[in-house]
Amino acid sequence: MKRRNGIFLSHRKHTEGFPTLRLPIPQEVTIPMAMHMGAPCVPVVKAGDTVTVGQCIGEAQGHFSVPIHASVSGKVKAVTEHLCANGTKCPAVVITADGQQTPCPDCKPYMPSTPEELAAMAKQAGCVGLGGAGFPTHIKLAPQKPISVMVINGAECEPYLTSDCRMMLEQTDDIIKGILLVMQILHIKNCRIGVENNKPAAIKALADAAKDHPEIQVIPLPSQYPQGAEKIMIYHTTGITVTEGTLPADHGVLLLNISTCAFLHQYTQTGMPLVERRITVDGDAVERPCNIIAPIGTSMRTLLEYAGCSPEKLSHLICGGMMMGSLLPSADTPLCKPNNGLLAFWQYVHPEPTACIRCGRCMHACPMGLMPMQLEKAYHAKDVEALTALKLNLCMNCGCCSYVCPANRPLAATHQLAKTLLPRK
Repeated sequence: MKRRNGIFLSHRKHTEGFPTLRLPIPQEVTIPMAMHMGAPCVPVVKAGDTVTVGQCIGEAQGHFSVPIHASVSGKVKAVTEHLCANGTKCPAVVITADGQQTPCPDCKPYMPSTPEELAAMAKQAGCVGLGGAGFPTHIKLAPQKPISVMVINGAECEPYLTSDCRMMLEQTDDIIKGILLVMQILHIKNCRIGVENNKPAAIKALADAAKDHPEIQVIPLPSQYPQGAEKIMIYHTTGITVTEGTLPADHGVLLLNISTCAFLHQYTQTGMPLVERRITVDGDAVERPCNIIAPIGTSMRTLLEYAGCSPEKLSHLICGGMMMGSLLPSADTPLCKPNNGLLAFWQYVHPEPTACIRCGRCMHACPMGLMPMQLEKAYHAKDVEALTALKLNLCMNCGCCSYVCPANRPLAATHQLAKTLLPRK
């Protein structure tokens, strides 16, 4: 099978060999009501209310929303407005922790037995995809067509990030049991776990845990970015091409992240919603790079200080990976469900772009076979017809084109701007 194009990056997996640390309970958390793709939740608590861990504090609004729960026990300090990383605003609940971590009495183990119960469970648990996108998991678990193969994304192809790798090493059984749970209820016969071959220990751990389940196959993949992108992962593990305008489910494929599968199993055992997150903290400004499990809503400043980084003089603070992460407006930004990385750097100088020299490197690097230089030209001309013909919607904003461009042109950023010109469906 022909491999999709991509680029080879320095791995910089400094924290891969370090066991995950658990952050001491912070004195205060700020929990945004928008941590998923759907509409923000509506707060159902007010200042002065006492809350427990796992208690619902935000009711979901609409099919693509999931409820949000308290990550610490204590007292609600305020219901305020929060500035999200993308520039929008949403309500947020500020909780002063009492340090007791008293669990909500409504959190009880639950084992679904039907597809409807499985999807409802995922929504009730506040589960979103933990690979970074934040897509509500219950949508994926309610496919309109039969699923023939389940694909599990364990690539973690971005430099620095190792939170999924530590999950594969430390909670291997949870992952396999979560996979088996979904396969059994949705009647899926085959599962492919894709893991980049720069993680041999994780590959071995998963293969050993799945040795009694021949329906689960662990597939080592080349360490080529963006191996973890949805369409790329599906193609390289199954040979199925997810075409423009279609979803994986339209092709009989269910794609979940490694950490999402582990959480689904954990919820059946404890009934505790998604209230904490494993996140990699790294970068040249971090004295003690590490993976940390922290309550949702913990300030990024707290995570940085725990890892030996003073956030006052940082040049760049990135949430997510180097290639597809987003710059944070402040170190006081709270930790959210989809966040899997926090990268801090002392200085970074972006070279000034020069004229395109038509070398074609961006085209050869693009995993979707697009022509980034032509897309850039069409955007500046505001030519919507050309953008559509050039398949702009297939761009996943992986950044390969910008990375290889010798003229330092901001191609990936331009493509994102260009998408705002296309008619919404």
